[in-house]
Amino acid sequence: MIDSKIALDAYKAEHFEFSVAGRVGSIVLARPERKNPLTFESYAELVSVFQRATADNSVRAFVISGAGGNFCSGGDVHEIIGPLIDRDTKGLMAFTQMTGDLVKTMRACPQPIIAAIDGICAGAGAILAMASDLRIGTSAAKVAFLFNRVGLAGCDMGACAMLPRIVGQGRASELLYFGRNLPGNEALAWGFFNRLVEPDELLNEARKMAGEIADGPAFAHGVTKKMLHMEWAMGVDAAIDAEALAQALCMTTADFGRAYRAFAARERPVFQGD
Repeated sequence: MIDSKIALDAYKAEHFEFSVAGRVGSIVLARPERKNPLTFESYAELVSVFQRATADNSVRAFVISGAGGNFCSGGDVHEIIGPLIDRDTKGLMAFTQMTGDLVKTMRACPQPIIAAIDGICAGAGAILAMASDLRIGTSAAKVAFLFNRVGLAGCDMGACAMLPRIVGQGRASELLYFGRNLPGNEALAWGFFNRLVEPDELLNEARKMAGEIADGPAFAHGVTKKMLHMEWAMGVDAAIDAEALAQALCMTTADFGRAYRAFAARERPVFQGD
C-alpha cells in the first residue's frame, strides 16, 4: 500500500513502473512476458495510487500504458483466476468489490487519465482503458471485453454502465455478448479511441496530451471530470443548475483571474492550479 505521507512525485511503485515528469504521472504495466496482466497486488496498488492522487497536486494528469507492445491482458490466469476457483462467496465478493474500487478511484480522482493502448487490451485491461478519460490507440490494438468467454457476465467493473455511454448501447451489447476483438480502426470509428497513431508515436502523443492538460487550470479540470461523471445520472435541468454552481466556484479561483489578466495583456496564461 502507498504511504499517504509520500507525495506521488516521490513514490516508488512495487507492482508496476511509476514515474512523474512535468506533473504527469506515468503508470506502465510491466510484465511484458505475459502481456502485462494484473495481479491482486497490482490491483490494490493502483487503487492506492489513485486514492492518493485525490489529495496530491504534484500530479495533474496520468498516462497508463503497457510494456512490450501490449497494454494489458486482464487478470492473471494463474495468479488471479485460478485462486478464485477456490474462494467462497464472501471471498469472491471481496475480490469483485476491490476490482470495482479501481474504477471508482480512477473516476473519483480529479486528474484526467489518458490510456495509451497498443496490442492486447483485454478483460480488466479493457476496463482500465474504458475507465480512463481519454484513449489513444494504434491500428494494432485489440480491445476485448471477453468476460463471457470465461463463463462470466459482461457486467464487470461498471462495463454495463460506462461502455454504452462511450460507444452506444447496441455496440456495447455486441462487445459484451460476443467478447470479440475490437481492432484499432474500428475502435476509432466507434468513438472508443479518441485518436489513432503509429506505435512509435503512441507514448509521445499520450504524454503530449497529458502535458497540455497538466499545464491547464487543474482545479477547473477536476471540476469538469467530476461533472462529466455526476451528470450521467442527472436530467438536463438538474445538470444545468449543477453546472451553474460548479462554474461559479471556478470563477473564484486565482487561475480565472490569471486568465483574464493574460487575455487583457495579450499573453498566454500560466495556470497554477489554484
